[in-house]
Amino acid sequence: MTNNPTQLSLLQDDIRRRYETLSKRLKQVARYILDNSNSIAFDTVASIASQADVPPSTLIRFANAFGFSGFNEMKQVFRQHLMEETVNYTERARLFRQTSTDDSASAPESPAEILNVFTMVNSQALQQLAMQVNPDQLNKAVKLLNEAENIYVIGLRRSFSVASYLVYALRHLERRAFLIDGLGGMFTEQLSLVNPKDVVIAISYSPYAREAVEVVELGAKRGAHQIAITDSQVSPLAAFSDVCFVVREAQVDGFRSQVASLCLAQTLAVSLALNNADKNVEKSHN
Repeated sequence: MTNNPTQLSLLQDDIRRRYETLSKRLKQVARYILDNSNSIAFDTVASIASQADVPPSTLIRFANAFGFSGFNEMKQVFRQHLMEETVNYTERARLFRQTSTDDSASAPESPAEILNVFTMVNSQALQQLAMQVNPDQLNKAVKLLNEAENIYVIGLRRSFSVASYLVYALRHLERRAFLIDGLGGMFTEQLSLVNPKDVVIAISYSPYAREAVEVVELGAKRGAHQIAITDSQVSPLAAFSDVCFVVREAQVDGFRSQVASLCLAQTLAVSLALNNADKNVEKSHN
């Protein structure tokens, strides 16, 4: 959906917002990037610097100014957007090779090479998840789930499998969990009974599903507590959440994993199960 905010659109908005505060050279880079976003993913750093009429070091300074470690990392935002806009996986693979021509490492080709790459990057993503998730946020999320009368979960497109698993796990804990899938376009109707004693869990990644944003807005109006699982602190879900988990999924260009998100969902479910088990032990001793 073209109206959904993406990492690229958020970056472009940030560049526009800060444009007047930039130095003359950085403004040259900003103008070129805003006017030529479609070619950034394909062009080399040297080519972009030449066309923007700045030295390559200015591109690095520009990327640093917007929170990136280098310009190639910023290029990944443009490359990822290009992949996300290409639904067909065969076409994604073609673009993957085309946009990898300026990289030093060759793209994995055989199934064994692809497996090795995804195993490596997923392992790194899981380690990052364990280090970056705040234990207090985990505890707060489990407390909210434990006290909720009803739990509504929404995750569309790529997020659907994570949302489905979470509802499956919560129901095995005998919790009143409901998957908001909008069947027949009835997102609003499925949330019509939500109240302040309920929890809404929204799962969405760039490009953020418009329906997911609308659901959390409705949940906020009804006073429900909200837990977000997303990929950025500036995600539109973050503004409405009581707890926001930012998950950096592993990816090989346009092909993103779900391992870290599923690990987080399983952590919430198992933690809730152990919490319930402890309460049952306490009751049996009384």
